[in-house]
Amino acid sequence: MIRFGTGGWRGQFCDEFTFANVRKVAHTISAYVKENPDFGAASVDYRTWVGEGKSSPVPVVVVGYDTRFLSEDFAHEVAGVLALDGIKTILSAADLPTPAVAAAVLARKAVGGFMITASQSHSHYNGVKWMPYWGGAATPAVTEDIERRLELLGSHVIKTMSLDRSLRESWIETADLRPIYFKQLASLLDVKVIRKAKLRVGVDAMFGSARNYLRPFLESLGVEVVGLHEGRDVLFGGRAPEPSPESLAELAQTMAKKKLSLGLACDGDGDRFGILDAGGRWMAPNEVLALALEHLAANRGMKGKVARSVMTSHFVDAVAKSHGLDIRETPVGFKFIGDLLRTGQFLLGGEESGGLSIRGHVPDKDGILACLLMLELAAYERKPLAVVRDRLFKRVGAFHNLRQDFAMARSREIQELEDRLRVRPPLELAGASVWRIDQSDGFKFILRDGSWLGLRSSGTAPVFRLYAEAHEPQKLAALVDAGKKLLQGRI
Repeated sequence: MIRFGTGGWRGQFCDEFTFANVRKVAHTISAYVKENPDFGAASVDYRTWVGEGKSSPVPVVVVGYDTRFLSEDFAHEVAGVLALDGIKTILSAADLPTPAVAAAVLARKAVGGFMITASQSHSHYNGVKWMPYWGGAATPAVTEDIERRLELLGSHVIKTMSLDRSLRESWIETADLRPIYFKQLASLLDVKVIRKAKLRVGVDAMFGSARNYLRPFLESLGVEVVGLHEGRDVLFGGRAPEPSPESLAELAQTMAKKKLSLGLACDGDGDRFGILDAGGRWMAPNEVLALALEHLAANRGMKGKVARSVMTSHFVDAVAKSHGLDIRETPVGFKFIGDLLRTGQFLLGGEESGGLSIRGHVPDKDGILACLLMLELAAYERKPLAVVRDRLFKRVGAFHNLRQDFAMARSREIQELEDRLRVRPPLELAGASVWRIDQSDGFKFILRDGSWLGLRSSGTAPVFRLYAEAHEPQKLAALVDAGKKLLQGRI
């Protein structure tokens, strides 16, 4: 059964993720697009590109793909199904990051965008992300409608138009989408400050689709870049393309050897970030979000509300409060944050898993933008990021946090654990009383001193996640220990 999680639909190759299922998803979304009147404005007159045969408006969809095995072939299948359904496709000429597809959706006034990717998941997975006309992740209302349509479709075999025919009859237009995205990024940055700083940085593309985007854009700004893992490897070097201290060890070594001031990395489809400070020190995403907000408010003089997911650090709240900015908490999943960014009232939205975007950009997470904001911060401050963070700790208080994943062999285990937490929640953790329990998305047990423990099942993998935050490292360790006991049924 095809289900859309927090990051779209994902499945294992040759099991759930097959050409037949991808065709079904494409056909279902094309039906949704044509039946939904909200998408009607983003279309072209059929006569403008295939002659005078018909006069009805034709929807336009952007289709992109990452560097995974057969991703371009799946993208071609999507475009072929859309063509047979009477939808024009702007097909990326090469692999590209998800945020570049989102930017193209907005710039080309498309009704939406398909991205073939499983983001940070292992190489034996692939997936589909659908971005409606606003250039952000589809909301639950949209994905639930698509899922219902897929159930009604059942085992029906979906046909596709060949790539040659689609190109010949102008149903598909291939395009280099880098200029659109690069122009958008440049509009969000203080390019003069970055050029003047003459920074030297390392970039790890992790064999993903940021490989032809992050380093070239940095070099266009006069930044000296040492690039790693920029070739195409459909196995991602034997590990999941997710930025972490372990996966970026080679980048840290390169930084030390070449005395680079910053290390920047993105996941498989470029929507998540990984940041290494001077000396190759890992900067946790929670810290990066707080630093980005501080930079935009203090150095750039920008104002607006701030959105973060329920399991994201309250460090962001403290920085927002110090600048008189309102904070809004959302369920986990950037689609909820993106909904708020679309209003134009929110300066920044972020989540602890490495997602960030800002006002004026696409309402979806962009790892490349996050990397560029840290570069810009370093250019402004001329100090290591850790120095700026420690200065913030002195001003708003220290925040120490951690996330750990625990594999669950069966969905039944997850359900039993959730039922137990719901019926018999802990009233005391780490020697302190639980002040409040938030069940808006998972379980967040908040203590009176502001420290908290969070537990929730992943929306993209068979794991249960433990989140914890405290003002002192010792309290954090005690909360993590209590969380593990809860997961094991010992509390």
